[in-house]
Formats: sequence, C-alpha cells, structure tokens
Amino acid sequence: MPMECPRSPLLSTGSVAMTDALSSPLAAVDPALVEVTRGPLVESRHRGAVAVCTPAGELAAAWGDVDQRVFPRSAVKPLQALPLIETGAADRFGLSSRELALACASHSGQPLHVQLVAAWLDQLGLGEGDLECGAHPPIDPAAARALAAKGRQPSALHNNCSGKHSGMLTTALQMGEPTRGYIAADHPVQQRVAAVLGEMAGSPPAATPFATDGCGVPTFALPLSGLATAMARLAEPSALGQVRQAAAHRLRSAMAAHPDLVGGNGRLCTAVMRTAPKVLLKGGAEGVYAAMLPERGLGIAVKIDDGAGRAAEVAIMAVLHQFGAFTPAQERALRERFAPPVRNVAGKVVGELRPAAESFNR
Repeated sequence: MPMECPRSPLLSTGSVAMTDALSSPLAAVDPALVEVTRGPLVESRHRGAVAVCTPAGELAAAWGDVDQRVFPRSAVKPLQALPLIETGAADRFGLSSRELALACASHSGQPLHVQLVAAWLDQLGLGEGDLECGAHPPIDPAAARALAAKGRQPSALHNNCSGKHSGMLTTALQMGEPTRGYIAADHPVQQRVAAVLGEMAGSPPAATPFATDGCGVPTFALPLSGLATAMARLAEPSALGQVRQAAAHRLRSAMAAHPDLVGGNGRLCTAVMRTAPKVLLKGGAEGVYAAMLPERGLGIAVKIDDGAGRAAEVAIMAVLHQFGAFTPAQERALRERFAPPVRNVAGKVVGELRPAAESFNR
C-alpha cells in the first residue's frame, strides 16, 4: 500500500522542538547512497535520504528518513517562481520563457545570464542596485576568469540567484509593494512565497521563517517527503486549479526550453535537460537535489547528510535510472553523470563516484 507523506508545519524561529529535530544524528539512520572509490577500495561513503512522491502525497519509494526536515535551498526555486505568474506580473511586464527559466535558475554567471538579468531589470525601470542578493564570482570558471582578466569585481547580477530575485522584484511592482526590503520575512513578497510553499508541500507556513538562505531570502525546513510532494504537484498540477496549473505548465516548459539558463556549462541540471527535456532537475546547496517527472506525475527529493553536492548528483541520477526516466540513448549520452570519474591532478582517472550497490540494486 502507498504510504502518505507527512504533513508537518513550516518552521518558526525559536522552536526548541524544531531545533532538537534538526540536530538529530542523521547519519545514524540514513543509508549510504553514494560511495567514492580510489583504486580497488571504497575510500568514502555519503549517507542520505531520498523521497519519491505522487501529487497526492503518497510515497512511491523511499530511502532513509524521509520525515526529516531539510532546508531545500535553491531546489525550491521553481516553486518560489509560481507567484511571478499567478499574480499576473509575468504577463504585465511581458516576460518570455527565458526570464521564467531564469526565475527558476541557479545560473552560472555566464554573459548570457548576466545580460538577460540586466535587461530584465532595465525593463522594470530597476537596476542591479535593487537586487538584495549580494555579489559573488560567477560559478562558471571561464566567466570568473574573464571577469578577473578585465579587472572587474562581480556584482549582484553574477549572483546565481539574481533571476529569482528579479522575479520577486517583478511581483512587488505588480502588487504595488515596496521593492526595498523585498527579501525580509515579513515582506508581502516572501509571505506570498511562504504560502505557496506550504500549499505545494502540504505544510502550512508559520508566521516567521526558520532560517535565511545564502541569497538573503527566507528558507523553510520541509520534510523531505514534502519537498518531493511539492515537486510532484508541480509536475502534475491537475488538482490545483486552473491558475496554478497554467503557471506550473509555463515554468516547466521554460525550464525544458532553456536548460542553459537554469544552470550553465558543465552543470548537471543543464546537461540532463538538454539530453532529456522531459526530465526536469533543480539542485540546491548542502547536498539537495529535486526532480520532476511530468509524464509519470512524480517528484523526487534527495538530501545528502554531509551536504556533498557531488553525492546528491549521483544519487538523483540513480533514482531517475530506477524509475526509467531516460531512454537507452539518453543514458548512453549521460554515461559519466551516473558514475563520474575521480581524477588526480594530472587528469588520470583513479576512481569513481557511484551509487552504493546495497542501496540502489533492488
């Protein structure tokens, strides 16, 4: 019988019980999902949990503790972008699928990303000074080197979250709300996002978010199964009403049409969506990855206990393989993504990252 995903409230600051729950020793209960080899031996193991859910909140599969609350970080960006469409902001300001893809993105700071965000803000009558996400160097090494070679410092436009923040500024303008301070937990923009996350994950939002994400906006600790349920509902939103159905379809279509904008060169999400447009991926910091399978109506959420992104990528690919997400040709094209090689300084292959056989061979 399918198991129902838990319905836990989003967290509020100062909750002693919640702090205790988040401090629990995850590695004591979660299985080893990914192992790292060097020569003939397994050198390291990454423990974690995986939830695969339906839009009704039923578990199709689970590894580890899927009731644990995790910060989904950037994996929820497609959910955070729903108000951009539902408020009418995207239509009022004439946003194309390119801007919608950027609203869902953790982009690499390549010129195409930076230029598109700058043009979007200019269309709003705003500029990079209105972004409150902070600045960091481009994720893309070539873009970072090119910027440094010109003697330029990175700006907020290079922040991987600048597309999401531009979407939030767009909704503020649409709703007649202040653009300054839009990242604050009590700002209407963030209250609106919190409500959407609660509805999609089946976890009613508390009045105050529990923590702050790297880009400054609130991040809610959701049950891992709740994150998977939210992704399933985004993948198959037929029970959510016409407005949300349309918004979900537009965001999914934008991600599939512009995988280069959702991530960038060399990124797993971009590589997979270029090869298999019917598989939608979004990663987050600290070992989180989420996926949508619209044709199957399934959502997947991964959390690696030690926060290793390299392990989250291998784990999500193993689960996608188990659920038949790829054709044989697509699997061949993505071969190295299932078991990435470990190389030494000279570039010689000395090992690999691979799914742990005891967890995924079933």
